Amino acid sequence: MAKKEKNINLTFKNKKAFHDYFILESFEAGIELLGSEVKSIREGRVNLKDSYVRIIKNEVFILNLHISYLETTNASFRPEETRPRKLLLHRKQINKLFEKVTKDGMTVVPLKLYFNAKNFAKLQIATAQGKKLYDKRADLKEKSLKRESEQAIKNW
Repeated sequence: MAKKEKNINLTFKNKKAFHDYFILESFEAGIELLGSEVKSIREGRVNLKDSYVRIIKNEVFILNLHISYLETTNASFRPEETRPRKLLLHRKQINKLFEKVTKDGMTVVPLKLYFNAKNFAKLQIATAQGKKLYDKRADLKEKSLKRESEQAIKNW
């Protein structure tokens, strides 16, 4: 029996966050998962697009993180796909995030889900400030100009 080719790059990015927000300061947080969820993440069944982070009773949770279950998971042990998952941070980091969110009017967004060197699932979160429509347009324009210039240099 042949072994499956393993996907070495298990990094899932939230591209929408970079489009909608100015990223200011990022943190690395552990995430509380069940065994079947870890297997699902390794299979690539993760969607970070609509997820967001909230601080509830001095604990940090990620909401709407969609982790699909595998077909091999027992039907009675399947966790809810978009259940709230607790993020593991130090008390000082939680207090810093809470202060930024309440006083400065910023928000906390998830940026990236990955496995670190010790094979733990980690979530990179960041404090962010929302972009206006004209900021988004300017970023898209700058991106397209950069792409066109690189293409012109390549073809020349």
